[in-house]
Amino acid sequence: MRALSTAALAAGLVVLLCAGIWLGGHPDHLPAPVRDLFVSKSVRLSRASIDASSEIRDSYYRPVPNSQLQNGSIAGMTESLRRRFKADRYTQYLDPEQTRLFDEQTSGRFAGVGLSVAEVKGGLQAIEVFQGSPAAKAGIKPGDLVVSVNDKSIAGQPINVSVAQIKGRPGTRVTLGVRRPPARSTRSITLQRAEITEPLVEPSLRKAGGEKLGYVRFATQFSEGAHAALRHAVAKLERRGARGILLDLRGNPGGLLPEAVLTASDFLPKGATVVITDSRTEGRHLYRAYGDPLPRRPMVVLIDRFTASAAEILASALADHGLATIVGTRSFGKGFFQSFIHLPNGGALDLSVGRFFTADGVSLAPKGIQPDVYAKDHPQTAADEALRRGLAVLGGEVRSGQGQPSQR
Repeated sequence: MRALSTAALAAGLVVLLCAGIWLGGHPDHLPAPVRDLFVSKSVRLSRASIDASSEIRDSYYRPVPNSQLQNGSIAGMTESLRRRFKADRYTQYLDPEQTRLFDEQTSGRFAGVGLSVAEVKGGLQAIEVFQGSPAAKAGIKPGDLVVSVNDKSIAGQPINVSVAQIKGRPGTRVTLGVRRPPARSTRSITLQRAEITEPLVEPSLRKAGGEKLGYVRFATQFSEGAHAALRHAVAKLERRGARGILLDLRGNPGGLLPEAVLTASDFLPKGATVVITDSRTEGRHLYRAYGDPLPRRPMVVLIDRFTASAAEILASALADHGLATIVGTRSFGKGFFQSFIHLPNGGALDLSVGRFFTADGVSLAPKGIQPDVYAKDHPQTAADEALRRGLAVLGGEVRSGQGQPSQR
């Protein structure tokens, strides 16, 4: 009976204490031990953030819109993540205007100027200029840097936002600030946007040391249908007598993970591991080749520092299973995948939610893929030194007796 009375008394005291906190005002007025019990550090930190925002809004020497404070707060969070976890260079915040541009560019009928680009410190570097495009007619060349769009610097801006600013409705105009290294001067070029047809793959026959070789340029994204286009191109080259295949993934920014797996399945035996992903929300998943590969032939994959994401998955899978020799320079090293999350304020988070691992269980970040044979192109020369080296390596493999297709 006494135990029940004690329990009832204790319960009553807790109720009275909670009521007192509710009636008596802010928990900061409580004694320290009690305050620490009821107010966690995260709650106090949240209150500090709110108080700081209020002070800036009310007391800063110039008026600051609430939207600017909100955008700055979210941008600060993503920036702190990148500083803390240096391997993740991809988590970013898009403010409402940037998100609007990105959404319009990806969902509407928009045109471009005919450039395949990669993000660099000063803006965007032209990786490929499509033949007959507005960019090609204006004299823009691979290696040129786009540093501004419509007279506004794009340095440090997310690549998807910069690309969205360059794109627009067919027939409209856009002005690019273009710099050609090593020169530091910038020239202003106004282009009229046009519908651009980007070939998924570009196959051709080449020769090295008297051997007939197949060359497949695959610089655009791994978009839907890429695997079928690549398979068709390789099969066509083999019918024309190619005894080996050089797959050029230089400048390929990646794309859809399912397409990377399907593309690898064009070459890997059924059940072979293509890539492993690990995510707090989605768990660990092992992706395997679906089967029905093309006949095996000597193969070289050409990469550079702009070969990223899904392109790295394909290259590493071919290398890990002994199906290709990697030639070129170190790849980009994008070992993370992102989720694009729209926010109530109209902005969006491009949030890294998981990591890629090769078939051998190695993270692609931050070192990327190291080539078996180092080869670098020199933009200031007319020749493509890396391609020449890749063809020489492939020709050597064919001559060494590896040129006969294996049984499937």
